[in-house]
Amino acid sequence: MTAAVQTGIRRIGGRTFDFDRQVAVMAVVNRTPDSFSDSGANFALDRAVASALRAAGLGADWVDVGGVPFGRGPAVSVREEIDRVVPVVRAIADSDAGVVISVDTNSATVAEAAIDAGAAVINDTSGLGDPRMAGVVAGSDAHVVITHSVGPPRAEKPAAHFGDVVAEVRAFLLERIARAASAGVPPERIIIDPGHDLDKNTLHSLEITRRLPEIADIGLPLLVAVSNKDFIGESIDRPQGERQAGSLAAMTACILGGARIVRMHDVAQTVDAVRMTEAILGWRPPVRLEHNTHPTHNV
Repeated sequence: MTAAVQTGIRRIGGRTFDFDRQVAVMAVVNRTPDSFSDSGANFALDRAVASALRAAGLGADWVDVGGVPFGRGPAVSVREEIDRVVPVVRAIADSDAGVVISVDTNSATVAEAAIDAGAAVINDTSGLGDPRMAGVVAGSDAHVVITHSVGPPRAEKPAAHFGDVVAEVRAFLLERIARAASAGVPPERIIIDPGHDLDKNTLHSLEITRRLPEIADIGLPLLVAVSNKDFIGESIDRPQGERQAGSLAAMTACILGGARIVRMHDVAQTVDAVRMTEAILGWRPPVRLEHNTHPTHNV
């Protein structure tokens, strides 16, 4: 039923994950005044920290902190991005939440500051676009998420075009893995992400989802970020705010295709769906057994 993924046990940010039999839930905290998922609800520092701790309490395994809006938006300087992200990282690290802390950034300078503050993962959606990024990660104990994208982030580009989107994504990831390795990042600290919707149209993202085992076959932990994406909205004709069911369906399909880390917005619902999927796959025993298990009264 599920793709064969041999990624084994990983120690990330003080947590141990068996990615052969476990899916990690990554919550999202975007500290921007105009984030698409929460319309800036977590821009205030206390709200951003509270959101992260609430996600941990709901069962999230880690929290991804971002300070730059996804897609188009006003430019954010490196200094401003650090000022948005680092205090949240410090607050989570100083808490007893017990979650892995990752930072969603394309800047090596921001990555340095975030790692110093306690971040264990750098989630780089540019795929090591900053020439210093691999070296920064190599010089630390942090993991890096290498994501497929085309060209600089948040820049106008021509309409998406691929000859074979899965083959091209796979080749890109393999080349960037080699780049990271040549800078000194060991394979056991690399995570990959095919980049649903990033410089891709809906047909591309659907094909990546269908053929995800070809990406998982690379053999590194595979992260997918499908929550509330436009490919879901266009597939089922739902606007932002009405894509939860579609997001959970896409996430489950990705898990069956080999994803082992899922970056999602609706934490409580995601945790339930992930744990149920793990139970179906035989990776997690039921919490209790009562139905039709008694000597009598089983009708």
